[in-house]
Amino acid sequence: MEVVQTANPPNFESVWAILDNVGKRLDSVGKKQEELTESQKELVESQKKIERIVEKNAVEMGKLSKRMGEVVEYMVAPNLREKFRELGYDFPQAHQNSDVSDRKNNIFIEIDVKLENGDKAMLVEVKTKPTTEDVQDHIKRLEKMRKYADLHGDKRKFLGTVAGVVISDNVKEYILKQGFFVIEPSGETFNIIPPNNKPKEW
Repeated sequence: MEVVQTANPPNFESVWAILDNVGKRLDSVGKKQEELTESQKELVESQKKIERIVEKNAVEMGKLSKRMGEVVEYMVAPNLREKFRELGYDFPQAHQNSDVSDRKNNIFIEIDVKLENGDKAMLVEVKTKPTTEDVQDHIKRLEKMRKYADLHGDKRKFLGTVAGVVISDNVKEYILKQGFFVIEPSGETFNIIPPNNKPKEW
């Protein structure tokens, strides 16, 4: 009968060595997980700090943009009538920061500069850096103005203008396509650019 040789059964020392090695590996994994957790906590805290800084800067930038808009408004307004007269529009009346508050018909309008005569009125929106959204808002403003005028027997036609310190080419083109005039700086004064076709009237 053939005797089969078997490997020596593991003794206490070898089993302990294996367990000790596994324990060290698990401990190492645990430490790495703790380090990752701490890193994640630091990352989240840093992200919160950044968000607070961005939020604060956004508020300050909003205030700055508003102040710059007001400066532009006061620089542009006094000379607007003369500039439009050169384009064939005579507006003897000019008003800054006027508004309409018709609670009965739920019509509320804020107008940066309004030029008027007996036949027409020009609503000028002043922005530091106009966007297409600003232009769309101005269209809605003129639509509200038309509705308000119709309700109160005002038969005048309303036109629109967008003024800005910095106007990108695509926004300028968009403004002109909507039938608005564009006002932009030129040296120490400003230019008024008529729309591509006939100015739109509301």
